[in-house]
Amino acid sequence: MKNYDIIIVGAGASGVFASYEFTNKDTDLKVLMIDKGNSIEGRICPIKAGKVENCIGCNPCNIMNGYGGAGTLSDGKYNITTNFGGDMHKFVGQDNAIKLMEYVDEVLCSFDEGESKLFSTTKSDLKTIALRHDLHLLDAKVRHFGTDRNMKILEKMYEYSKNKVDMLFNTIVEDIDYDNDTKNYIVSTTDQGQFSCKKVVLASGRSGSKWISEICDKFNIKLYSNQVDIGVRVELPAEVFKHITDDVYESKIVYQTKGYNDLVRTFCMNPYGQVVAENTNGIITVNGHAYSNPKLQSENTNFALLVSNKFTEPFKDSNEYGESIAKLSNMLGGGVLLQRFGDLVKGRRSDERRMAKCFTNPTLKAIPGDLSLVIPKRQLDSIIEMIYALDKIAPGTANEDTLLYGVEVKFYNSKVDVNENFETDKKGLYVVGDGGGATHSLSQASACGVHVARYLMDNM
Repeated sequence: MKNYDIIIVGAGASGVFASYEFTNKDTDLKVLMIDKGNSIEGRICPIKAGKVENCIGCNPCNIMNGYGGAGTLSDGKYNITTNFGGDMHKFVGQDNAIKLMEYVDEVLCSFDEGESKLFSTTKSDLKTIALRHDLHLLDAKVRHFGTDRNMKILEKMYEYSKNKVDMLFNTIVEDIDYDNDTKNYIVSTTDQGQFSCKKVVLASGRSGSKWISEICDKFNIKLYSNQVDIGVRVELPAEVFKHITDDVYESKIVYQTKGYNDLVRTFCMNPYGQVVAENTNGIITVNGHAYSNPKLQSENTNFALLVSNKFTEPFKDSNEYGESIAKLSNMLGGGVLLQRFGDLVKGRRSDERRMAKCFTNPTLKAIPGDLSLVIPKRQLDSIIEMIYALDKIAPGTANEDTLLYGVEVKFYNSKVDVNENFETDKKGLYVVGDGGGATHSLSQASACGVHVARYLMDNM
């Protein structure tokens, strides 16, 4: 059995930046990082490679797993803010959280060959315009690299770290035990045997949320129920939102509906981007990304509209609720469903004939259908109301040919009870990133990995 000082389970944003920090500080600690997905060069989605038209359920999904995690094939957008994207500031303090995210930004830019703009919503007139229509623009600084440049940055980070930090890919961690005699953790994998270590950092992201919950239950670590966000991915001509995306790029807009007082928000806005399907534990959902290279861009902008759902006793499993809705979409359409906004409000199904007359060309091949058969009425009513509200600041949003893909679900792990250094009650066991329920964005997850790596180097 090979021994390490630290084992990181998961090579997502937190794991990548923890491994970078161990390398950058040239620590003497022996570190191993394990991920069930591919290394960076093997992360190719067969849809994007042109081999298939629809998601074929690759296991593991190259969009969700592997070096860089779900952020690798995203649009490379980093929001430097504590107004959304998680609660890291509640653990490390407001100023320190921002400093850590700004450090992440500096590291990323140091590996970037191009010039990326840092957008800011604080100086935009959009906030005033939005407020006039009961829409609230959240403050943030936004760095956008694009999917293409984001991949190249991560490739360089991998090359930088791989000789200092051991990395195992296509390897599933089945279980973690604690040896009372040696005071070491035993990490058991499917096909690479067992490894021992003094400290374990669980960084398996949202796709590993169920597994993290199982490990926490095993060690009697407290979990607190979280939320699930359910909605659609909106796609429309880029001209409709051009005045907004040219100004702030990512506009996080929140609206409280008149019908239910529910909060609906825009999420992950991708100017001139593409809509993509992703596989989360066998369930096909929808997402979006954008390239920085103009040759790879589309004529459309896409973004998510999400309704937050928080549950009270006796119901606790919010992720199961979200999964059940996504499964309905998979059942009806074999994956992602697509519907024109005009058909939705008129109560009719989009079909091939209606889609053939649509002026907005979809960037993802999906099955035309009826989202009202999938998404519960309350959430769907709230999404429709939000679209009409957005139409007031971006005329054309409520056009009949605006496309809606469903469903988009943002799963959040139950919040793991950790201290200010993200250590659980089980000494030596840390939970970082999205898998711990405290961070929900690339910036915060990456900063979380840096914070824990620094703490471990100073306290071992």
